[in-house]
Amino acid sequence: MRTNIENGLSNSPERGGAAPAPELALELYRSMALIRAFETNVSALYRDSEIPGFVHTSLGQEAVAAGVCRALEPDDYMATTHRGHGHCLAKGMDVDAMMAELFARAEGICRGKGGSMHVADPSRGVLGANAIVGASMPLAVGAGLSSRLLRQGRVTVAFFGEGAVNQGAFHESLNLAAIWELPVLFVCENNIYAEFSDSRRMTRVPRVVERVAAYGVDAALVDGNDVEAVHAETLAACARCREGGGPLLLEAETYRWQGHYEGDAQPYKPDDEAEAWRARDPLRVQGERLVERGVASAGEIEEIETEARARVDAAVERARSLPAPEYEEAFQHVFGD
Repeated sequence: MRTNIENGLSNSPERGGAAPAPELALELYRSMALIRAFETNVSALYRDSEIPGFVHTSLGQEAVAAGVCRALEPDDYMATTHRGHGHCLAKGMDVDAMMAELFARAEGICRGKGGSMHVADPSRGVLGANAIVGASMPLAVGAGLSSRLLRQGRVTVAFFGEGAVNQGAFHESLNLAAIWELPVLFVCENNIYAEFSDSRRMTRVPRVVERVAAYGVDAALVDGNDVEAVHAETLAACARCREGGGPLLLEAETYRWQGHYEGDAQPYKPDDEAEAWRARDPLRVQGERLVERGVASAGEIEEIETEARARVDAAVERARSLPAPEYEEAFQHVFGD
């Protein structure tokens, strides 16, 4: 791993790196298609008042979730953000249980208590989404310390946005992970906007990879819309973490298609900016690549997307039919013995 500041590109297949095996390349596409279908559906369901609470989607950022999580082992830890549906799905969380959770149903993964911003699944190493900006990082440091002390060999990934880099938790977490040489991968999804603010105007050093040098942490900058590049960088980072190389940071440059929250009209974005980024849709980039390599036909790519939409539609119909939690559930799993 290395800080690649000059051109901001990782060793993606299109720049001389080895292409992944065909099945892996297809699997990465399937993961992104599922995330896209899930969040497109959730966006509409929230708009129609079928989902309670608040919803934040990561449409346009699917390559980061799919690329990172496919490089993890099943028992590796992962801590995410308020924009974490894609991360959870890519880590293997059950689609039905996750959709039921967003509907606040009793069969939800958290029995209807967590909802979109607090969904968790310890059985898959998912430490949870979090409504507090930057909170994934200290959680990851704790999990990383646990893994090291218990000699488990488990890597922990902390997802966060570039806006969280200005929180004290970022600096404290990086410093502790560095001095304790913890197996933690800090993944910054730089989608340009921190809620409603252009993050390029928030600091004199806009690239996160340049800021972590102060803590002696190596970093890499990667095209966050290239799922294969993200996956390759994450594999290398995880291998180093497992070998005792300490923490690393991966900054993935991507773009948030929709507003900070569902219903945000995004008046703070230039009119032509979204169109330019949509031209580099992560699914389009990978889909065209698969066709060019002869891994899949255009019809097979469309079939993957159709299957993903059908899978999510089925989860929605199931969630609609499920009962809400009983009153007593509000008092369960609140206090420890």
